[in-house]
Amino acid sequence: MLIGLVTAVAASACYGTGSVLQAVGSRRSAREEAAKGASAGTTTHGGPSLSSTAKAAVTWEFILGTVLDFIGFGLGALAARLLPLFLSQTIISANLVITAVLSIKLLGIRLKQLEWASIGVLCSALVLLAVSAGPEGGHHAEMAFHWWLLAITTVLLVGGSLLVRRMGANGAIVAGLLSGLGFGALGVGVRILNGVDPFDLGNLLSDPALYAILVGGIGGMYVHTVALQIGSVNGATAALVVGETVLPGAVGVLWLGDSSKDGLAWLGFVGFLLAVVAAVGVAYFGQDTHGGLPDAEHPQPELAGK
Repeated sequence: MLIGLVTAVAASACYGTGSVLQAVGSRRSAREEAAKGASAGTTTHGGPSLSSTAKAAVTWEFILGTVLDFIGFGLGALAARLLPLFLSQTIISANLVITAVLSIKLLGIRLKQLEWASIGVLCSALVLLAVSAGPEGGHHAEMAFHWWLLAITTVLLVGGSLLVRRMGANGAIVAGLLSGLGFGALGVGVRILNGVDPFDLGNLLSDPALYAILVGGIGGMYVHTVALQIGSVNGATAALVVGETVLPGAVGVLWLGDSSKDGLAWLGFVGFLLAVVAAVGVAYFGQDTHGGLPDAEHPQPELAGK
């Protein structure tokens, strides 16, 4: 349990720092495109084009943030194997706190009092979850479940990406939620992945859960990049928290045998509910903070120290 808690907290730190660095790279790239008067940076619906997203992904800040994401993925995968999913994913999703604090310095964002209050509630919810969590359930699920995980993850991310591109500048929260669902599916896939213990390469490569992990991770990273380009980093990350927490938490309890300590199920439920409500609060109260793609007439403020 202790090793799982430590790895989940470390994963949260990596993800939170990575999100802000990715936002820095995305917005710097968008500012440069706007300064050049490039018209190809946005679609007809006001969202970022594929080329602008690709350019954002090759900035050094974005690359460093992505490296931290990969480190966080490894740590989070270990936590998903050692802790109940409702606990591991919620702790990892607390990267929202790190994202919010770092965005003050690196993005020049000033948080509202209601955002700070929501973050405080989220931290309290994590304490309740940690106190109530029992041992994790099993790692086995029927093969049909593995196939359903792959199918649902693919439909959500492919269909959702098309929807977000049509929504344009209004799709940041939806994109954040979709990326969270992708990362949540990734967590579930890691938990049920065959061929891990004991290691069996044949079983590993033939398991649909492996490909659900790849689709969830890559697709989630793409729509998260779009969300960071077009909306509030805190709002998008908060929406990600909801998707990343609710899906694996419910799956862990309903199908994988995750449970709370005897007599503390109510405390775990309250903590889980408060965590989701607090994340929604941050998304709602912060959705108009530094949102939208910058343009030549309304440039985003320069980063501190620049």
